[in-house]
Parts: sequence; C-alpha cells; structure tokens
Amino acid sequence: MAARIKQVSVFIENQPGRLTSMLEALEKNGIDIRALSIGDTADFGIVRMILSDAAKGAEALRQAGFTTRQDWILSAEIPDRPGGLLKAVAEPLAKAGVNLKYLYFYIEAAERKSMAVLKVDDLEKAEQVLRAL
Repeated sequence: MAARIKQVSVFIENQPGRLTSMLEALEKNGIDIRALSIGDTADFGIVRMILSDAAKGAEALRQAGFTTRQDWILSAEIPDRPGGLLKAVAEPLAKAGVNLKYLYFYIEAAERKSMAVLKVDDLEKAEQVLRAL
C-alpha cells in the first residue's frame, strides 16, 4: 500500500545547537516527529521529516528563522521479512522505470507497520505501481 504524504525539509547550518533549536521550535508548537532523516554537506544539512501536522510544523520552523520546504512524497508499507524492501518497492519501481532518489523509514506504532518514505522522479507513476501490488 502506498500513499502520498507531506514531507517538511529544513535547511540548517552545520553548527552546534542548530538541530536543538529546530527541535525546540517543533516541541513548543506541539508538533510530533513521525520520521526524520538528516543529510549533510560541509556547511549545511537537510533535515527531512514527516510531522504530525506538516503545515503547522513548517510555519513554526519559519517563525523560528529556518528555511523550509514542503513536498509530496510517497509512504509505502514494507513487509517485515528478508527481501521486503526489494519486492515491495525497489524491484517494482525499477521494472517500471521509476528512479528512487532517496528513502528512509519509520514505524507506524499503532498499526505495527514498517513504512518507507520514498522520493522518486515520477510520483504519479510510482504511486500507481505501488498501489497495484
């Protein structure tokens, strides 16, 4: 099963305390982090998150002085077994000619599901492929 979800990306300087400031802004506004990924370069990092309320979270971060962006991405359930990611995501997308740009994971605790967050080059096509499984 695949579904579109909003991802909030935050651009932060690679300096002590910047991640703390970002997390404090979310906490102060009652925003829960469902999933988080951090990629870095020499001077800045990109924090990608799935939040309990993407719009409210992005606004709270902007008010705290952070540059944010919201994007539609896919969330797909991954079977908890060897080859789960291969058979449920990587192989079907590759066969359909969809490039997987990055992914990260989170757990849907209430439903006890392992989920992958997917950034692809063709959202429409990827969604159709993964929903057909």
